[in-house]
Amino acid sequence: MLDHKDLEAEIHPLKNEERKSQENLGNPSKNEDNVKSAPPQSRLSRCRAAAFFLSLFLCLFVVFVVSFVIPCPDRPASQRMWRIDYSAAVIYDFLAVDDINGDRIQDVLFLYKNTNSSNNFSRSCVDEGFSSPCTFAAAVSGANGSTLWERPVAQDVALVECAVPQPRGSEAPSACILVGRPSSFIAVNLFTGETLWNHSSSFSGNASILSPLLQVPDVDGDGAPDLLVLTQEREEVSGHLYSGSTGHQIGLRGSLGVDGESGFLLHVTRTASSLCGCSVKGLYEKVTGSGGPFKSDPHWESMLNATTRRMLSHSSGAVRYLMHVPGNAGADVLLVGSEAFVLLDGQELTPRWTPKAAHVLRKPIFGRYKPDTLAVAVENGTGTDRQCPLPPQILFLDLGTGAVLCSLALPSLPGGPLSASLPTADHRSAFFFWGLHELGSTSETETGEARHSLYMFHPTLPRVLLELANVSTHIVAFDAVLFEPSRHAAYILLTGPADSEAPGLVSVIKHKVRDLVPSSRVVRLGEGGPDSDQAIRDRFSRLRYQSEA
Repeated sequence: MLDHKDLEAEIHPLKNEERKSQENLGNPSKNEDNVKSAPPQSRLSRCRAAAFFLSLFLCLFVVFVVSFVIPCPDRPASQRMWRIDYSAAVIYDFLAVDDINGDRIQDVLFLYKNTNSSNNFSRSCVDEGFSSPCTFAAAVSGANGSTLWERPVAQDVALVECAVPQPRGSEAPSACILVGRPSSFIAVNLFTGETLWNHSSSFSGNASILSPLLQVPDVDGDGAPDLLVLTQEREEVSGHLYSGSTGHQIGLRGSLGVDGESGFLLHVTRTASSLCGCSVKGLYEKVTGSGGPFKSDPHWESMLNATTRRMLSHSSGAVRYLMHVPGNAGADVLLVGSEAFVLLDGQELTPRWTPKAAHVLRKPIFGRYKPDTLAVAVENGTGTDRQCPLPPQILFLDLGTGAVLCSLALPSLPGGPLSASLPTADHRSAFFFWGLHELGSTSETETGEARHSLYMFHPTLPRVLLELANVSTHIVAFDAVLFEPSRHAAYILLTGPADSEAPGLVSVIKHKVRDLVPSSRVVRLGEGGPDSDQAIRDRFSRLRYQSEA
């Protein structure tokens, strides 16, 4: 049983606590003993509280310093539209973009021929040992069109390539390789325009330089891809190998044993044996007399003719374009002929789907019609069958199956500007095509030239085109560019004289795509949907773009 004190403590707990408190006050020695015997957890909790408040103070201090004391880096203001004009000049069909000045905005590189540069600080043709006029290379800011660098590079230019990888581990700057006329082989620093190396080429004076400039796997062992220049003299096509890092020629000239009527493409197999109508391994043996670093691919060797060492063609008619399908090494090849086009397996060179009859007006482009599904857009002309001509149209084909995903009626002229595409945030692509100004007619300006309009298409609106702009001057080059990562989609236009022997006004123009949408014209290709023209413009304005993976 409970004694009297315990029973009272249970009934009146507060009184019991008061009694204990008074006892402690009356007995200080006992109180000190209780303090000494206090558990260490209470002291530890006080230390934790102090550490917490100290950490909180430090975090607030860091946030204050970052937000108000340290200045944010200045983001360059990117103009929505700019234009550069050159008088009495000729523009080349070359356009490249890269971040040259390091401001995270893509800049524009192009070539033009003129007597003098556009500013007084650039060197003249005579300063570089050329007669006037000569070819200038120019890099301008994508943000505002200001000149980053500009200098004479050659008397005339036949080929140019700016995506040339450097040796592994090398600190060498990115370069643009130019094959000049009459006999020059030049590399310039992409970021400064300074000459990295300059050699005389070994091309015959009567030889024509064929496009494009091809990159081959590393031959001289310096870790950088090397270069293959193709030339044609009468009916013979020859190859010239050059070091991609020094520009020195590797060996002598070697004949490919093919004519120059077809397009050229370097295709690398899994065993690093490369073919361009014939084996590059065989070409290397011809020009150097040794086997080189190439491996033999028995399967591909068996596909070459034993006598001519040429590869069999799967094209109906002359080959107009050979295109690598985006992907890893050994990817597929799109072969576009004068009468049909087909996708070939990258290793077996066998058709992946039935060839499609077409009269292709210009080089096809790749994009995504369905989410994350690669497609090809082909601008098809009237065809070769006069009894049953095909209507002019744009065909979107699934690259995996060859099935037609969509067709658009868009009359255009052969030889017009190339089309372009940009990836959008919905894992599709926005496509840009050039067609006649009045869709379905042949509108011409007062000067008699056909007026071209830039049309925009997105797969989510399959029966609608948006006419963004129309141009009456001669268009030399065009591209749609994402100037900043995941934002700021714009197009670049190079216009100038159609005759390279008759200099005239040359213009380099940038327009932001979104700024052109509010004033654009909606073109409906079928039965009108429920959306109004303004609602369609709003949907195009809300498109978000993304950088390529």
